[in-house]
Order: sequence, then C-alpha cells, then structure tokens
Amino acid sequence: MALPSSPAHRPRLGTGLLAAWKAGYGFGDLRHDILAGLTIGIVAVPLSMALAIATGVAPQHGLYTAIVAGIVIALTGGSRFSVSGPTAAFVVILLPIVQHYGLGGLLIATLMAGMILVGLGLARLGALIQFVPYPVVLGFTAGIAVVIATLQVPDFLGLEVARGEHFTESLTNILAALPETRPAELAIGVITLAVLLLWPRLRSPVPAPLVGLVAGALAAYVANHWLGGDIATIASRFQWNAEGESGVGIPPIAPSFALPWHMPNAEGEPLAVSFDLIRSLLGPAFAIAMLAAIESLLCAVVADGMTRTRHDPNAELIGLGLGNIAVPFFGGITATGALARTATNIRSGARSPIAAVVHALVVLLAVIALAGLLGLVPMTSLAALLFIIAWNMSEARMFVHTLRSSPSGDVAILAICFALTVLFDMVLAVSVGMGLAAALFIRRMTQVTQTKARPLDRHPEVQDLPPQVALYDINGPMFFGVAEKALSSLQMVDPDIRIVMVDMHGVPSIDGTALVALRRMVEEMRRQNVALILIGLSPRQIVKLRRVGIRTAAGELTHCASLARARTVALRWLEERRPAQV
Repeated sequence: MALPSSPAHRPRLGTGLLAAWKAGYGFGDLRHDILAGLTIGIVAVPLSMALAIATGVAPQHGLYTAIVAGIVIALTGGSRFSVSGPTAAFVVILLPIVQHYGLGGLLIATLMAGMILVGLGLARLGALIQFVPYPVVLGFTAGIAVVIATLQVPDFLGLEVARGEHFTESLTNILAALPETRPAELAIGVITLAVLLLWPRLRSPVPAPLVGLVAGALAAYVANHWLGGDIATIASRFQWNAEGESGVGIPPIAPSFALPWHMPNAEGEPLAVSFDLIRSLLGPAFAIAMLAAIESLLCAVVADGMTRTRHDPNAELIGLGLGNIAVPFFGGITATGALARTATNIRSGARSPIAAVVHALVVLLAVIALAGLLGLVPMTSLAALLFIIAWNMSEARMFVHTLRSSPSGDVAILAICFALTVLFDMVLAVSVGMGLAAALFIRRMTQVTQTKARPLDRHPEVQDLPPQVALYDINGPMFFGVAEKALSSLQMVDPDIRIVMVDMHGVPSIDGTALVALRRMVEEMRRQNVALILIGLSPRQIVKLRRVGIRTAAGELTHCASLARARTVALRWLEERRPAQV
C-alpha cells in the first residue's frame, strides 16, 4: 500500500532507504543485497542493450541508464525494492523522438520529463496513479508489446528494412522484405529463443537472458569465423567515438559527463536548442513523465504486495524525476521502475535499495571490463530476447480473460486502447482511453444516483403529515453527470403539494453543476409557492449552498438534520400558511 499524502506526510528523499535502515540493517542484510544485486546486474546488462537498440540508440546508452539512474533513483526514491533502468514500455514513445530529434532531442525530453516528475512528487500527486483504469493500462501495454515484437522481426530474420514512421508502414516494409530472410541469422535467433524459453524450466540460478545470449554469441562466433557467415553483431552494427578514441561495439569506458544539448540530432549534427524545439518536445516529455509515473508506481505496488512493505509514492516520483534529470548528462535515456527486474530482485533476497545500487555497479563493471565480449552478441539474439520481453509485457492471458469476462464498456476501452497504441501512438491511446473510462464512469454513476418519492406512511417519524407534504429521497453523488436527472423529478410535484422534503442523507458529495441545478430548482419552487426542506446535509454541503446563494428563508427553504425535525418544521409552516389560504 502507498503511504497517505497528507500535510503531515511531506515528500522526502530516500524514504525507501530510510525505511530499510529503520527496520534494522546489518551485515547479513548487506550480504543478501550484494547477492541480489549481482543477479539483477547480470540480467540488466543484456536487457539494457536490447532496449536501447529497440529505442533507436546505441546499446551503451541503455547501459549508462541502468548505471546512473539505477543508483540515483534507488538512493532517493520511496521504494525499498524497485530496480530502475530502461524498460520496454518506453520504446514506442522514445523511438519517434529519436527518429525526429536524434539522441540529443531524446536526452532533452528525458530531462524535461524528470522535472515534471519532481513537480508531481512535490505536489503530492503520487496517489493519483490509482485512478488510471486497468483496461487502459492493459490495452496500451499489450499494444506496446505488439509494436516491440513487430519491430524486432527484421533483426530476427536478418532483414535490412527501413523503419517506417507508423506501425502499418513498418509492417508493410517487413512483409515486402520477407523473401530476403537469411537462414543463418534466423537459426541463431531460434537457438537463442529456445534457450530463453527452456532454461527457466531447469530452475537454475543462472539467469536465462545470460545463457541465451551466450549461446547466441557462441553460435554467431562459430558461424562468422569458421563457417564464413556474416552474422550481424553489436560490434558490426555500432561504432563509437569518445574521449579522443574510437572503436566498434560498446566503448569500454564509464559514463562521463556531457551536456545533452551537445549530442547529435536526427541528422547526426549538433543539436540546436531553441524555444521551438523545447515546445515541440513538451508533449513527448509529458507523455514520458506520465508513463514513467504509471510504470514506476505500479512496480512499487507490486513490490509491496510481494514483501508486505509500504512505499512512499511521492518520494518515488521525486526520486524518479531526479534520476531522469541526472541521467541525460551521462548519456543515458529515460529510466523507470522495471517490474521484471524488481520481482527478480525480491526473489533473490534483496533487503534494501542497496541491492539496486549493486546492480548498477555490476553493469558498470561489465561496461569497463567486458565491452569486447558484449560486442559479440548477435542482433538476432537481442531480437529473440525482446520477443520474450514483449510476450511477458503483453499479459496475453489476462488480455483474453478481460475480453471474455469484463463488462462490455471495459472491453471496448481495452480494445480501443490496444488498437490506437498499435496503429497510432500510446499518448493518443491513453488520452482516448481515459476519456472513455471517464464517460463510462459517469454513465454508471447516473444509474447509481436515484431520486424516489417515499410514501409518508412508511416512515414513523412523518406518517401523520397531511397530503400537502411530499417526501423524496436522493441517494448517490450529485455531480454534473446526474444533477439534472436527479432533480428534475422534484420539479414535477402534484399541484396540491405545498411542502417538499428531500432526504439527502445518502448524498456524499455535491459538485458545482449540481449546486447550480439545485439553485434553479429552489427558484422554480419559490415561484410555485412550494416550500423546500433539505434533510441530512453535512456542514460542508450547507456551506457550499450558501456560497452559491441558496440560503434559508422562513416558510420557503431550510435544512434539517433529521426527519423528525423536518416534520416539526413542516407542520409549523402549514399552520402559518393556513390563514393566508382562507
């Protein structure tokens, strides 16, 4: 569960680390954290490279993300067990940014997103994540998985295909190039995929991604050096220039400080920072921030469920923001909480954020000491790894189960979010999905809020009232979607009715639209010489009525705490009106 966001709970940095320290942290806990960090670090190396490549940048940028953001977010965030780094969910957002603005544009967008996240955390908006409907989340994550898997087909088959700006264009290009499939690359990809699927069944402590990529790298090495093959690898695909040196594959140096706006644009030239560029990147930055918040906080919630702990959502957002502010200055891309790595972290015995720090140091060691070996990994093997990531991310079983068992409105939202994510982009999908979910919620609330006439003889407190008095009961929230409907029946009373009593004990809230509608109803009843008694309003609701001009008036309008009190007032008003009617 998330900690409550209240004035007494101000956002603070490093509450996850502080919680672990307060729980009692000793050398035994440190040993567990080191072992868990080693395991997660081994898993994070191939994942970080694969996700960076899928995003359209060189693999070292994914590794730098795991190193820098992994440390900063772990030490400043609000979760004890979350592991941060590049994730698959961002591919569909980051890839278009890279295509249009290059690496420099992506780093600036990440920096802007980090600032937005810090603002969300300082504003204590971490708890708002619970208001994102599950069909929306499931729809866009499944759509992202389809896009990721589709974009890996060229590398898996050894095709040289230009990526289109849209899914349909990319799919068309892939289908047209299928006759050019290279059997050797396909075979290595299949070998890697088979190892990734079968190795977990052996229940070995060695992570499947490590074994799968080693198998693929060995097969590619044999094919390239002894069988005359031409299998594409990281070393053959990527080149680097850093600190006056150059090479192929991954640079064997630690991430170093560099200004994001000095990085190249889409044409490979230095990025020209301008107001127009910042304005163009504001939309993508906001999308990055929203998705990062959703994914990280969901990851923290899952971690809480696995460990029976509590995270601080606002501190998690601030830590996430700081991590994404820092990482662009070291060549890293967008980072967020990684659910699979976090779950593995917990299963490996992690006790505190120190495990995530150790994981980042393991990745750093791999970059410095094993860069040459990492360059031997074939592209088709990385594509196979991304197939597995996409499948796990899609939650296919839950997707099908939701389609079969959920109400038709939720099914429609799920299908629309999925289709929009695949055919257009995730930002549009989430926007439309949230709008549809809100409309569906309003429709359901209109069915919940009801206004009914109550016979007086069924209520002992008022059963002796004369027929000139009518009793109505409103149950449910009064807001813009239901206000007019709920109040319309009150304006259709019998002409002989002189006093209308409205029991509002079952009205938990009244919004501005409902207040305006209520004021119109009061004015209409006053014109018809019908008095109104409102029963069961809370003090806060009474204050709201006064602010919009709905004030008590003798013989016309008042509010009572109970039916018994309303009966007394109604009898007195009838007695006062009788002489005027003679």
